[in-house]
Order: sequence, then C-alpha cells, then structure tokens
Amino acid sequence: MRETGFILFADYFQIHIQDEMAKGIDGASWTPEAYLQRLALERDAFAVMTARNMEVPLVLRLHPEEPDTDIALWDHIVEFAVDIPSGQLVVAGCTDPFPTAARVTLPKGTYRVRVCHAGLDRISDDGLDGEDHYLVELWQGGPMPLTIRKAYQVG
Repeated sequence: MRETGFILFADYFQIHIQDEMAKGIDGASWTPEAYLQRLALERDAFAVMTARNMEVPLVLRLHPEEPDTDIALWDHIVEFAVDIPSGQLVVAGCTDPFPTAARVTLPKGTYRVRVCHAGLDRISDDGLDGEDHYLVELWQGGPMPLTIRKAYQVG
C-alpha cells in the first residue's frame, strides 16, 4: 500500500481528483443524485463533496487489491470506478491552479475507488472549524456502478 496525505482548500465544498488528461468536473456534474452521493463522477474524474469550505485533510491510498475498510469508522462511503489512462492522478482543491496541483503517479488503467467521509457531524456552527476528514482508496479493477455503501444521515 502507498499512502499520501493532503491538506486541501475545499473551495465550493469540493476536492477534485482526476486523470491528468481529463476535462474534469464542472457544475453540470453536480446533479441532485451527486449531492446525495456526496460525489460528482465522470468517466475519468470525480469530486468529493466536503462538509466545510475550508482546508480539509484527505488521505489517498493506493492498494494492490481491494482493502478491508471498517465501515463503522466512517459516516459516508461510496464506491465506483474511474479510468486513469495517463497514469497521472491530479489531486486538488476546486479552485487550485491545475498546473501546480499535486500529482500521484500510478499504473495506467481502470481503478475501483472507495471514498470515505468522517467527522461530518463535528463542524462548528460557523462552518469554519471541524473534525471532518476524507479517505480515498484505489485499487486496479474493472468497471462497476456507483454504490453507496453507507449513507450519511443529516441530523
């Protein structure tokens, strides 16, 4: 397993992860279903919806096979597949400059992805501070439909 940690400015409550050559996520990607999923998804890009419009921690883990994840530790979990044909994964806040955004090199191909959200109910009243954090796990695999493994219930 290879792990990389980030602190990203989640402007517009979003963190973007995409193939180097992808067009990315835009406003049209945020459908009503995407808000329920807490995730906007395209073939080669996705955006994680965050609980705060501030700097948030995200850990990205690349696994050789599907990892075991203790779902009890997380508020919301969604799984899906994404294509990474360039072998360069770009990780950025929504408004970060693309040329200077972080990149993670990985083998080209289709990846299964598991995005986990925690601390969603531990945000200050003004929305500036919180204990929210995010985990993105990737492993090579074939296509799969988007599946919500655990849905966050507000309130």
